[in-house]
Amino acid sequence: MDAAPSQDGAPPETSAKSSIKTEAHETPAEVKKGPRDVGTISWILVVASILSASFLFSLDNTIVADVQPAVVRDFSSVDKLSWLPVAFLMGAASTNLLWGQCYGYFDAKFMFMLCVLIFEIGSAVCGSAPNMNALIVGRAICGIGGAGMYTGAMVLISVLTTEQERPIYLGCAGLAWGLGTILGPILGGAFTESSATWRWSFYINLVVGGLCAPVYLFLLPSSKPHVDVKFWRALGSIDYLGGVFICGLFTAGFIAISFGGTIWPWNAGASIALFVVAGILTILFFTQQAFSIATSPDKRLFPIAFLRSPILVMLFVATACVSSAVFVPVYFIPLYYQFVRGDKALKAGINLLPFIAFNVAFAIANGAAMSKKPCYMPWYVFGGALCVVGSALMFTVDELTSDARIWGCSILIGAGSGAIIQLGFTVAQHKVEKRLVPVAVGFCTLAQLAGPAVSLAISNAVFLNKAADGIQNIAPELSRETVLGLVSVASGGGALPFTEAQKVEVIHIIVEAMSRCYIISLTAGAVTLAMSFFMKPEMLKH
Repeated sequence: MDAAPSQDGAPPETSAKSSIKTEAHETPAEVKKGPRDVGTISWILVVASILSASFLFSLDNTIVADVQPAVVRDFSSVDKLSWLPVAFLMGAASTNLLWGQCYGYFDAKFMFMLCVLIFEIGSAVCGSAPNMNALIVGRAICGIGGAGMYTGAMVLISVLTTEQERPIYLGCAGLAWGLGTILGPILGGAFTESSATWRWSFYINLVVGGLCAPVYLFLLPSSKPHVDVKFWRALGSIDYLGGVFICGLFTAGFIAISFGGTIWPWNAGASIALFVVAGILTILFFTQQAFSIATSPDKRLFPIAFLRSPILVMLFVATACVSSAVFVPVYFIPLYYQFVRGDKALKAGINLLPFIAFNVAFAIANGAAMSKKPCYMPWYVFGGALCVVGSALMFTVDELTSDARIWGCSILIGAGSGAIIQLGFTVAQHKVEKRLVPVAVGFCTLAQLAGPAVSLAISNAVFLNKAADGIQNIAPELSRETVLGLVSVASGGGALPFTEAQKVEVIHIIVEAMSRCYIISLTAGAVTLAMSFFMKPEMLKH
């Protein structure tokens, strides 16, 4: 077993041997008992409730894609529009590692319910927001709670299942995550066009959370951490300084990428300052982690020891890449139909159904196959290759491309990404000691969050800047802010104030700007494919 080094600095071989030795001395009674003591009906309810948390987190990640025009109309705040997705992603990516560390010290049930509560509070703030500032704050709270909720779902599945059945359950978690991610724009569009309004895009979280609350309270088994320490000592073991640094670097970095060229020019003082701050905080964070400043080697926020394991590094990068390959089409395919076909939000989102179907089918197929024949390397070859081909074809889409061709291209990306979207979680848990499973889950979750966060920030900046540059060439009398406002209005079905000839040219410019975003998805697929050839064609041991 190619195990990662332990957090206390022990070499990989020692960690692996000690881990195997521990497992080898389990008594038959212990093996037979299994990791949980829950009846069949109760277990079904527990699994469904845990998966609902994964679904709601990913749903909240993309549901704003089709509600943004309505929010702009209600609050008249087009200048703050970019904050809606950015605030959520900042909150999630910034706190993910902290949550992973907390799950290693405290009862997973208690931590999970705390994160669900934070997420629901954020949802209530979003749904009742009287202005854009309140909505942005609510989105940040949802991101913070949602990251812990999703990490908790993966940890609970990992500790409550056996190694043989775990790939199936992780595949189900991937199914829930993928469904939420892809259905977000559809449900957001449906609520926006109904009498419920966009506010129910957030209130729906309260309904589902309320239904699952009794299961969390009374049926979800407690899961004590492998590190058995007292509460106050555990609280003092958290790497707070590392948490401050990583929160700062993600916040500064996301704002710099998202707002550069849109809210302010790339060469503006604010943009340069944010990039400099993000760079300095990155250096400080890894210096603090490397030298265990204000912490100790076994309590560091970031699992530095994992970086000495090539397979764990490859899994991190591949997970980040494949997640990016999912999010780009999820955001831009509905946008294409709104601009080019003039579809309403709901109808535009429905064009993601072929993508959804194949993403879900291959996520299930991977989970089932890995439980029978756990060889992961061919899956990464397969998934990376399909993402490359599908993204390359989506890059060639223009305003005259048929629906069938767009659906076919999206199917390739959906199948490829679905096949490996959760695979990193399964493999990583086989490569570390049992006590480091929560850390490994947090490590993979960071990749799954940071990848899309960075790729969406970049793709959104590329799209808006390319579109704005092209439109200003046609209408130089319009200011940058006016042009960006027109793009937002047009995506919501509003009319563009141009002649018919100019509208044709504007649509072409916008579609061309969208196509550039698929370079990110194409690159992500290519990196995944390249890394797959450096993975061992080995079988994971149950």
